[in-house]
Amino acid sequence: MTDALWYLGRGTGIVSLVLLTLVVALGVGSRSGRELFGLPRFAVALVHRNAALFSVALLAVHVTTLLFDPYAQLRLVDLLAPFTSAYRPLWIGLGALGLDLIVALVATSLLRHRLGRRTWRAIHWLAYAAWPVAGLHAIGSGTDNGSPWMWLLAGVCAAAVLAAVLWRASDHFAERCTERCDERSLEVSR
Repeated sequence: MTDALWYLGRGTGIVSLVLLTLVVALGVGSRSGRELFGLPRFAVALVHRNAALFSVALLAVHVTTLLFDPYAQLRLVDLLAPFTSAYRPLWIGLGALGLDLIVALVATSLLRHRLGRRTWRAIHWLAYAAWPVAGLHAIGSGTDNGSPWMWLLAGVCAAAVLAAVLWRASDHFAERCTERCDERSLEVSR
């Protein structure tokens, strides 16, 4: 049973990071108002939302399995309050911080229609903090932290997000979308 928890916790954490990378890259790219990868804007919004939901579901499994993993001996407070763990406090603390940021993103996304677009959008910028925190947690914690495949995966994830951010910062990004596009993508995501 212990090995099953370890593999499940490890696997769900890694896949969650890959999906979170996809979510951040699509979120950045969707602001251009253009088609991405041949998909119309509404399809990109749906993939963004569904990848985010799946990433959060896997994150919940990741956190739950680590709570019951006898090797790490984590307490609930270690998973929610950053840097309180006796086991690898920096790396587990980054994971707890990433979890807190993602919970804030999910909660505000669920309340998006009540918060208003500007408030939601300001809080949604936490994704730019959550992603690197989660990435650092992934490469610094667990038994795969020194593995070449883990560094390669982290590098590919970093390259994808960096490419999206550089594209957004470039002159080629040019947002074509207006307020109506935001309203339409909000309608699609409901």
